[in-house]
Amino acid sequence: MARYLSVAAALAVTGAAVLTPELLLSTVRRTAADPSPDGSVALFSYSQYSFEEHASAGSGMNLIDLKTGDITDSGLNASEINEVVWLPGTETGIIYINGTNEEIPGGVTLWIGDIKSPNTSTLVASLDAPYSGLKVANTSSGDLHFLVNSMAYPNGTAVNPETEVTPASTARYYSDVYVRHWDTWLTKNRYAVFAGALSANNSYALSGAGMRNLNHGINFTATQSETPIQPFGDLSDYDLSPDGSIYAFVSKAPQLNKANYTASYAYVGAFASSEAPVAFNGPDSEAAKAGHKGASGLPSFSWDSSKLAYVQQDEDYYESDRWILYTVDVAVEGSGVAVSNWKSLSAGFDRWVQGPIIWAEGDESIFVTAEDYARVKVFNFPITADESFVPEPLTSNTTVASYAVLPDGSLFVSATAIWTPNEWYILANGTKNTLFDASQVDPNLAGLGAHTVSEFFFNGSNPDLKQQLHSWVIKPSNYKDNVTYPLAFYIHGGPQGSWANGWSNRWNPQVWADQGYIVVAPNPTGSTGFGQYVTDSIQGNWGGWPYEDLVNAWNYVNTSLPCADTVNGIAAGASYGGYMTNWIQANDLGNEFKAIVTHDGISNTQAAWATEELWFIRHDYNGSIWNSDAYAKWNPQNHIANFSTPQFIVHNTKDYRLPESDGISMFNILQGLGIPSRFMNFPDENHWVLKQENSLVWHTEIFNWINHYAKGEPLSDTPVGN
Repeated sequence: MARYLSVAAALAVTGAAVLTPELLLSTVRRTAADPSPDGSVALFSYSQYSFEEHASAGSGMNLIDLKTGDITDSGLNASEINEVVWLPGTETGIIYINGTNEEIPGGVTLWIGDIKSPNTSTLVASLDAPYSGLKVANTSSGDLHFLVNSMAYPNGTAVNPETEVTPASTARYYSDVYVRHWDTWLTKNRYAVFAGALSANNSYALSGAGMRNLNHGINFTATQSETPIQPFGDLSDYDLSPDGSIYAFVSKAPQLNKANYTASYAYVGAFASSEAPVAFNGPDSEAAKAGHKGASGLPSFSWDSSKLAYVQQDEDYYESDRWILYTVDVAVEGSGVAVSNWKSLSAGFDRWVQGPIIWAEGDESIFVTAEDYARVKVFNFPITADESFVPEPLTSNTTVASYAVLPDGSLFVSATAIWTPNEWYILANGTKNTLFDASQVDPNLAGLGAHTVSEFFFNGSNPDLKQQLHSWVIKPSNYKDNVTYPLAFYIHGGPQGSWANGWSNRWNPQVWADQGYIVVAPNPTGSTGFGQYVTDSIQGNWGGWPYEDLVNAWNYVNTSLPCADTVNGIAAGASYGGYMTNWIQANDLGNEFKAIVTHDGISNTQAAWATEELWFIRHDYNGSIWNSDAYAKWNPQNHIANFSTPQFIVHNTKDYRLPESDGISMFNILQGLGIPSRFMNFPDENHWVLKQENSLVWHTEIFNWINHYAKGEPLSDTPVGN
């Protein structure tokens, strides 16, 4: 820790405004702000960490006035309230989940109130498990229908960890290949959507039917129904029609094994019916017959409850296929839901449609987001759009994290950028009115701005590519003209991902730049947001065009960015970026760097079947390990004779997608060859380092390593184990 603090102190003496790891990790973290139904205020949560106390420095829920930008306390108790939802049909009414339940240990309670008088909220329901993900509809009768989710037992009842019986044995055993995922070993329990009703005639008490598991009863032969889809699913995986009559959710294909397939379907059901919901885009559906068999997501009902929008991919074992926007007509028919008029709205749009999906007032168009040239932007699709329609972006330079349509038709946007974690603004008739920018308010972020960020385009290596590739450049906050800074060559993960103009609490390029580097963050073959051809071209080619693209980017920097010292540069990457740094170590580009940093990256592709996501490796390596030569062709450990560059390796224990043995193996080889190397492991972290204390150590040790090799600074004390 002293090493890091000495760097910060030295910078402070110069009067330079720099973003240090400690400032980054102790900056106030705010959620996206959610506007009230009348558009007068928006609610958001915040939290902050203190490294002096080694604990939370506080959290709360605030309101921002959408006319003045003034921020005030909401009056809600953030230490007890888990989540708050605006009450449909009101101006500022709220319904929220309180994380405590005096009657049922481990349960939660529902409360109804108004944000104008939060202290007068009324307890309306006691729930028997830690439900979350609240969605509410105000019906014509005045009853409130709602959806939540919870882990559930195979019999359909919700799991309450405080009352769950612990088995006498810790044994696990399986009969299929999907035994664990992300950071969790699988059990027989699955997440499910639960439905409930609050009766207007009984002071909004929970109806006698109680909570009903909507996933229970769906037949399966390979994969049990689960919503939200783990590990990243949330309440965007399900929706409730505004009139409360129909629900929709997505769940994995019940006839396909999750280790080998990504396919999931959209299910709909009548809220008042006990019948199991039906997948309208499953096998033998119109969508499937048209070739759309991949993952589904983001179900969203129109305001009049007559239509449902959703997104789907075509390929059933490719997570990075293009997401296309569809609509269907829906109506309650008997005890089920009739679905008709299936239609694509974005077939001609060569970008991934992302959420949130929001219907415009009058249901004549649909707002979505999509990544476009390293920014996430808002787009609008008329429901009459045909296959040739390509929308124009409504937002521009920053990355949209969330947005909402206000009663007057304007957009309230929550955005981020490389230089700010939060920018909230109103967009009306093409005019942007910024209400809040964290970089202009938070002391930790003083001096940050777009002035340190630029971009360039360079030639790709694929001869069939008809466009140039993109890269960001981030300079130190205290950058001086006519001074050179070592290059920090940033390689993104995915591989179907990107470096976008967005904030990160993990790999924050400004923090690296403020150690005294020119950060160059290219988007090579495989990157998203530049057209599906660029994304798809990495298949079976992990060490081919993407590597050559990075060589081209490095050559561009070497000849065209005089501020970047390439002689003393370093390379760093995580996930696929970790694989690529290992591949760079094994090839000529490795000789151009003084040091390499690898986080959770594959070093031995012929051991890649230790992952649980077999669909991923099968797709990207053109088949199974026994019938594709790509595993051997692009294996870094087949080029051990070329290893020579000092390398720092991080690999976490709970990263089950890329087991830690891969990092240990690479480290053992480097040590055996006598190449300077270090290995860092966090036993309580997964693919990411999320805990602030762990993250500070992560930054401290990595920066100590690269600063030693790039700038000649002293190396740290002898690590543990020597």
